[in-house]
Amino acid sequence: MSGIFGAYSTTGKPVLEEAYLGLYALQHRGQESAGIAWPNNGRVNTSRGVGLLHNALDQQKLAKIAASSAIAHVSCSPLDLSQPQNILPLSANYARGLIALSHDGCITNLSTLTKQLEQCGSIFHSTTDSEAILHLMAQKAHMQPLDALVDSLRKLEGSSSLLVLLENALVVSRDPWGFKPLCIGEKDGTYYAASESCALDIVGAKLIRDINPGEIVIINEKGIKCLNIPNQNHSIRHMKCSFEYVYTARPDSIIDGRSVYEARKEMGKRLARKSPCPNADIAAGMPDSGTIAGIGYAEEAKTPFELAVVRNRYVGRTFIQPTQKVRELGVKIKLNPISEVFKDKKAVIIDDSIVRGTTARSIISMIRNSGASEVHLRVASPPVLHACKYGIDSRKEGSLAAVRMSVQELCENINADSLSYLTEEDLVAAISLPVNQLCTACFTGKFLPDDNSGQGA
Repeated sequence: MSGIFGAYSTTGKPVLEEAYLGLYALQHRGQESAGIAWPNNGRVNTSRGVGLLHNALDQQKLAKIAASSAIAHVSCSPLDLSQPQNILPLSANYARGLIALSHDGCITNLSTLTKQLEQCGSIFHSTTDSEAILHLMAQKAHMQPLDALVDSLRKLEGSSSLLVLLENALVVSRDPWGFKPLCIGEKDGTYYAASESCALDIVGAKLIRDINPGEIVIINEKGIKCLNIPNQNHSIRHMKCSFEYVYTARPDSIIDGRSVYEARKEMGKRLARKSPCPNADIAAGMPDSGTIAGIGYAEEAKTPFELAVVRNRYVGRTFIQPTQKVRELGVKIKLNPISEVFKDKKAVIIDDSIVRGTTARSIISMIRNSGASEVHLRVASPPVLHACKYGIDSRKEGSLAAVRMSVQELCENINADSLSYLTEEDLVAAISLPVNQLCTACFTGKFLPDDNSGQGA
């Protein structure tokens, strides 16, 4: 899982500090590394590091650099980020000039592409999906860079929202299925591209629109130009990630025309209709991604809503921490119930999802220790039954709580008085995008046919 941000000024205005700020708005999409790349006299300069953005990059140094175009990246990755070559953006100079790229997604035919490229003489220096794109372009050195990029993108399968920095252009691309979100905005002659619209807000840019699945947008000194990725498979359907609306995205983002906030609130309302908790004294959301669904649930159920679980703002998302031990400690450090609110109360807790069950078990235990008489859990998404192949870090299927246990067994395991999930039908209805344009594979197992899992950027 990654967050990507790009900027191109048609007026020559420096953009590196804005790219840095854009990453701040996308920090929830990756907390393990950050990087930024910009052109400099025919070469690519990069700054990359591990950890949170303020540790990985130096804002003051970047603010002094007069680069008018840049791409930037934050990442949560299963790769070894102690190796600098695995931190994006990747960059290179080849026969046709400079190139740098940031990629959010997972190329599912990576092993096949890598084997073909190595047989043609390519030598890989990283274990990222993204390096394959560089090699595909390098092998088309007889083509103009944009033509080589388009030819390379046609060979990719899986999810791929991509920012490519060329010497005189910023290229923005979204795969034909539209798995990963990507949008563009503009302010005073500077164009921006970002994983989510909240990153446009932080730099004061106006959202122009989302990039369409299978679309390429070229931004240069003349403005923007759009074209489609040629694809011989006319049966391709859109598969926009439903988990973005459930958990991944910030609630103040708009993705493919739908407010994440409104979608989550509607999930909570529908959950209350299907799985009420009679005579509950209070409703509370699991911060932060369960809070809005909790508001919707309480509103529909006419149950008093309390901000009864407090989140430590200085602790990252436990879901994307790299080890189980850190996740277990992270829940206790991150969340704390308010005993005075829960004492002698029948409480219904709304969470966005249950992936491994670690957070749910810990927080229910803490709420019981706070004196709650009953604790009922309602989940504003269906059971997560399948590991994502397209770039959400849900690890192996055997680690997923809903795979290992039935609903009743899981309810007993997390020590809840009752447990209920949102249905797939209600999830789709809450997101309000056509069912044939949404990917619900982590809930249903309906992946693209014949795809293979890649490493993920």
